[in-house]
Amino acid sequence: MPLPPAIIPLLIDSLGPFGPVIALGGFGVLLMLVTLGFMLQQKPDPLDKLKQYQPGAQAAAGPRKDTLRAKRQNKKLDKYATFLEPQDSKQLSEMRLKLMQAGYRHRDAVRYFHAAQLGLALGFLALGILYFLLFKAGGETDIKTSIAYILGPGLVGYMMPKYWVTKRQQKRQEEIQDGFPDSLDMMLVCVEAGQSMDQAIIRVAKEIRSSYPALSEEYEIVALQMKAGRDKPSVLSEMGDRCGVQDISSFVTTLIQSQTFGTPVGDALRVYAGEMRDKRVMRAEEKANKLPTQMTLVTMTLTVPPLLIILVGPSMLDIMKLFTMGK
Repeated sequence: MPLPPAIIPLLIDSLGPFGPVIALGGFGVLLMLVTLGFMLQQKPDPLDKLKQYQPGAQAAAGPRKDTLRAKRQNKKLDKYATFLEPQDSKQLSEMRLKLMQAGYRHRDAVRYFHAAQLGLALGFLALGILYFLLFKAGGETDIKTSIAYILGPGLVGYMMPKYWVTKRQQKRQEEIQDGFPDSLDMMLVCVEAGQSMDQAIIRVAKEIRSSYPALSEEYEIVALQMKAGRDKPSVLSEMGDRCGVQDISSFVTTLIQSQTFGTPVGDALRVYAGEMRDKRVMRAEEKANKLPTQMTLVTMTLTVPPLLIILVGPSMLDIMKLFTMGK
């Protein structure tokens, strides 16, 4: 949409040489926000409701199940599924797995994630435009600086959800990895005391809930799924995928092999618990071995410059005085 010729000089005088471009960009962002608001408030089409009740459209049991599932979903997000989730099934499954490893298990977690990316990008973009108009417009700013002030905040807003999910995923995996050896020791005690594997998992989930809530939550999910009648190998495999920790994946493989070949679970737990304790000691030793190098760098940074000033400073002053006297 071309701007009227009379407005262009006013925009250039008030916003600088890029005034028309900034005005068009702000108008486009405003249109996007208004359109998005109208789309979210759009009411469902009555014809779609009539089609659901047409005879022979669905089986007798089908509508009830679909209705129950639809109540648990966000219908507003369903309208924009093509925009708020990847169309590639592989990318969708990878994103859903990453969100699950970060602790977000909601059915619409992927859509919420991309909606947050879009909302924060537009919001920060609007803030960048506002900041540029209030403080930087009209001055001597080149094209690169103007683009950085306007598009930079939008890029930051777009990357913030991804950074948050990645940091939360790493923190959750570290918590699970730190608490896993203790949970194995508790599980071994429960099994040797005569409890079954299912009872041991429930007991361990209750005991570690205050110290390692993420790992306790995973054990509770496993216990609920096994109570629902699912087979243990698939439940344990899903736990390994949800956690994303190599130690738990290896533990799951050990339990599945123990169940397949008839090996006592207590023996497998005892061996694997010992390995996990050794690994934890090795990780602690690795962190301890890194400390001297880090402390040496800090010590050198803080002590060498003052020592050089104390030792070399007086000599440098004497040399400067000699040059001054010579002149």
